[in-house]
Amino acid sequence: MDFVQILGLTAGSCTTIAFLPQVIKTWKSRSAKDLSLGMFSFFCFGVLLWLIYGIYQHDIPVIGANLVTLMLASTLLFFKLRFKD
Repeated sequence: MDFVQILGLTAGSCTTIAFLPQVIKTWKSRSAKDLSLGMFSFFCFGVLLWLIYGIYQHDIPVIGANLVTLMLASTLLFFKLRFKD
């Protein structure tokens, strides 16, 4: 693994892990009233496109980061639809 891949994996890990506190907070509070449905819908779609791009490019950092980010962001989107306030 070269420096550029390590850099990409580190960057992807940081931006992906950033979603974890929001997922945990939303899960514990059972409230997603402050989350924007439109923003998370578009964000999930954009991350899905990045994931597809990464697959086509065989870019492991892009695939890994966007796969996990899509799971976390989709979880928040699910909470937004599930926890009606």
